[in-house]
Amino acid sequence: MHILIKNKKLTFNNYKVKCAVGKRGIGVKKREGDQITPKGKFKIKYILYRKDRISNLKTKLLKTTINKKMGWCDDPKSIFYNKLIKLPSKYSFERLYKKNNTYDIILVLNFNINPTIKNKGSAIFIHVATKNYKKTEGCIAVNKKSLEQIVEKINKKTIVNII
Repeated sequence: MHILIKNKKLTFNNYKVKCAVGKRGIGVKKREGDQITPKGKFKIKYILYRKDRISNLKTKLLKTTINKKMGWCDDPKSIFYNKLIKLPSKYSFERLYKKNNTYDIILVLNFNINPTIKNKGSAIFIHVATKNYKKTEGCIAVNKKSLEQIVEKINKKTIVNII
């Protein structure tokens, strides 16, 4: 099973939907904060989701409920760089419990995870898009209904191919 990201489209089996990518497009990710969606083939490590907004998330993947004390460390100075962390943190991070719905479902890709290289980039997710499909900081974003349908069908062997 493959998910293909190409030309602002996400294709899964015969299912094709619009998606948003990084502000600087798809390319070779060189450093933290470069706003590029990285080219490459990735696995989905696990799913994070808001149980208060998604009542019955069906998936074959490991899933974890997002709470108010969860963040993702994007600070290369931290030993927790590019990892899920508990807040508060003295290092720079992105809060996962958001007022908007962009992080209602997050597919965590294994970009820069094993090994983690400082400054290479962190938190490449597939998450919920804004209504106007605003460009991301490097993630891939699709509409919530489509993401829920995709999550039901994928498994731990699913490859995300970004070209």
